[in-house]
Amino acid sequence: MIIIKTPDEISRLKEGGVILARILRIVSEHAVAGITTIELDALAYKLITEADCKPAFLNYKPESADRPFPATLITSVNSQVVHGIPGKYILKDGDILALDLGLNYKGMFLDHAVTIGIGEIKPKDKKLISITKSALEEGIGAIVIGAKVGDIGYAIETFVKPHKLGIVRSLSGHGVGRAIHEDPYIPNYGKKGKGDALVPGMVIAIEPMLTLGSEEVVLLDDGYTLVTEDNSRSAHFEHTVLITETGAEILTKE
Repeated sequence: MIIIKTPDEISRLKEGGVILARILRIVSEHAVAGITTIELDALAYKLITEADCKPAFLNYKPESADRPFPATLITSVNSQVVHGIPGKYILKDGDILALDLGLNYKGMFLDHAVTIGIGEIKPKDKKLISITKSALEEGIGAIVIGAKVGDIGYAIETFVKPHKLGIVRSLSGHGVGRAIHEDPYIPNYGKKGKGDALVPGMVIAIEPMLTLGSEEVVLLDDGYTLVTEDNSRSAHFEHTVLITETGAEILTKE
């Protein structure tokens, strides 16, 4: 069921979105060669709790998982697409790192992700990151009065296709707000005019995930981390977006 948010809920989401954007920016700035992903996770937890918020991912248990997620921050390195668990891995020059962070602010949930390069990265990795970020912008730009979910996926897919990158089709965006995952399902591909209508008061997370190779993913033994089937590198960007009377408003920005 799609949940239309109340004015009070929207107000809280707007406040929380600014906090989440600031925290993820700070964590990104600390992601340099020599730091471990678990150190970034500890920083994210510290900043969230200092802001009188709660981590949305820590101890969250999806229906498909056999245990709760054990961290605040999702850190997906190189061929890891999403849901990478922070640990002892030491970031090094040339890595690309997707940082995905969820926040519970006064009972309302927001979701935000970015991908960054560590030190000097290869031109093809820079291109992957740039196109993935632009694909998110294209998806958000497709939100106009009368649009449907399929319009978002169509805009992303149409933009990405000429660049010959893989679109991970088994993963998608989603509704968000009262819970970290709500209806509707927001694929990164689709047909114009198809799917649920985008109406004022809806809040959704749009999150394209692109690869340099295969769009197929494999689940690692940790039960969470999804990696590309062919070990190609992947990038991920995400914003929480409010559907308004005039189009879309990005909530997860400073």
